[in-house]
Amino acid sequence: MIRYALTCDHEHEFEGWFASSGAFDDQQGRGQVECPMCASKMVRKQIMAPAVAGTKRTVREDPSPKAQAMMMEAAGRIRAHVEENFDDVGDGFADEARAIHEGRAEDRGIYGQATPKEVRDLVEDGVPVAPLPPEPLKKSEVN
Repeated sequence: MIRYALTCDHEHEFEGWFASSGAFDDQQGRGQVECPMCASKMVRKQIMAPAVAGTKRTVREDPSPKAQAMMMEAAGRIRAHVEENFDDVGDGFADEARAIHEGRAEDRGIYGQATPKEVRDLVEDGVPVAPLPPEPLKKSEVN
């Protein structure tokens, strides 16, 4: 496993774990790497300094396959819960979220699609939004 420090075109910083450097390139090329804050798919690796050994030894272990599987299962459960209990408002998400926030629509859980600009505008206006975990990959799509 390899960990990359990543940034999107809106300068959100986050990290991602990949099986190899080629796996990052492949997933990015297929549009599967996106910013968890604004859903932008314009993601690039940040310049990273190499790890330099000092006087103290720290051991950092990569997540085990079991831990990775548990994290993916948890993300899948979150997505399933939202899909089962919230209203899918499709590409009208930004308008509906703003209407709920301003009290012009019924207060309820919703999900849908929004452009990165719409998400930025909602966040700047104090409308609470969060990205939905991605759909689980099919076994045929996994490296």
